[in-house]
Amino acid sequence: MSRTFRRCLLLLLLAFSSQAFAQGRIDCSSFTSHILHREVRYCVMLPSNYEKEPKKKYPVLYFLHGLGENEQALVRSGGWGLIEDLQRQHRVGDFLLIAPEGAGSFFINSADGRDRYGDFFLTEFLPYVESRYRVIRGRKDRGITGLSMGGYGALRFAFAHPELFASVSAQSPALITESATEMNADLRNGGPLANLVGGVFGNPVNAAHWRQNSPFNLARKNQVQIRHQAIYINCGQQDEYGFAAGAARMHKQLSDEGIQHEFHLYPGGHSGNYFLSHLGETFEFHWRAFASPRARER
Repeated sequence: MSRTFRRCLLLLLLAFSSQAFAQGRIDCSSFTSHILHREVRYCVMLPSNYEKEPKKKYPVLYFLHGLGENEQALVRSGGWGLIEDLQRQHRVGDFLLIAPEGAGSFFINSADGRDRYGDFFLTEFLPYVESRYRVIRGRKDRGITGLSMGGYGALRFAFAHPELFASVSAQSPALITESATEMNADLRNGGPLANLVGGVFGNPVNAAHWRQNSPFNLARKNQVQIRHQAIYINCGQQDEYGFAAGAARMHKQLSDEGIQHEFHLYPGGHSGNYFLSHLGETFEFHWRAFASPRARER
């Protein structure tokens, strides 16, 4: 074996070991909820130095999946690999990403009170995560993001509880602009909204419950508090569910109220390819919020 060949082989081995060493870890487990009376699955994406630095604590980003998906949506789609790519490029730093299973709950309490997912998330799951994993227990280092149904849930949690979340992002959030009357007509006709909202908001829709959980109403109600949040929204211009209209309406409302935020309408529909192509932007957005000196002063 020549000296040149041995040198090349050594360099390849070093490069491989360095890459493997830099990889983080994904823990998927379940949590027994006394509120929901069932096991709730979740996945935690841990940075590469989590085990090496046992005293270090990290910012945390909660990820809420879309309808028909589950807690492993990011793992299967390549989202975790995307985070590691961004870290290798020094575009984001180390943080924990927590993805709970939400089924079709829209991540809120159901209108009939049978499924109290919102209560579970706030009063059971967040305290469980903060007791089990080394996350920084403070608003400035806690963000929430989501896709589609999860985008609705992320905006709803952040606007309802600005004291808990300093940053929020949503991709193609399920922001429905129809009135309760229009939604009920759609439900009667078995239209596209029937499978989306019937089980959570009631059939017919419980108008009071709808208004109480509306991100539009919550943003208006708490507009003073959410001025101190970092807010990001994007949506595909050809979204098949019409969510671009809801995203644009939220953009207009926040703009009219003088609330700083980032908003994008990109070419594309309501698809995994669209989400993945812009997912990196949301991670970079939250990292800037975590690292912002202004955020740490709040």
